[in-house]
Amino acid sequence: MDEIKRIDDQLRRAFEGHAWHGPSLRELLADVTAEQATARSVSGAHSIWEIALHIAAWHEGVRRRVEGERVELSPEEDWPPVASTSEAAWQDALAVLERTHTDLRRTVSRLADARLQEMVAGKDHSVYVMLHGLIQHDLYHAGQIALLKKAWS
Repeated sequence: MDEIKRIDDQLRRAFEGHAWHGPSLRELLADVTAEQATARSVSGAHSIWEIALHIAAWHEGVRRRVEGERVELSPEEDWPPVASTSEAAWQDALAVLERTHTDLRRTVSRLADARLQEMVAGKDHSVYVMLHGLIQHDLYHAGQIALLKKAWS
């Protein structure tokens, strides 16, 4: 298996399932309602909804960086505000998260292994480091979501 396929596999496992560590992002979010997603069950912590939007923002930002674009997320792009708290808006947010994940994996799967050693535009790290960092980012926030769910269960 080449390295791009291994990275794609790890992106898939962290988001979709069959991860060694436990539930994936999709598995953790599957039973969350809009009301639960907006809950502030831990003082000072982001809500599940805010975390989901943040993850989607980074999926999109990293995808664009892989494509060679120089991307810096503004604070509002990094942590997008929750505009509406309806169930339909929550389902839309989950659909955006799914789409950004799919788009990222599609872009990554087309890379040649040699691209992994290239430096990210405007950064001091490689595409390889960035992609592994994104996997770690997803799993970090998956852990947060798991803890937030325990706080209201």
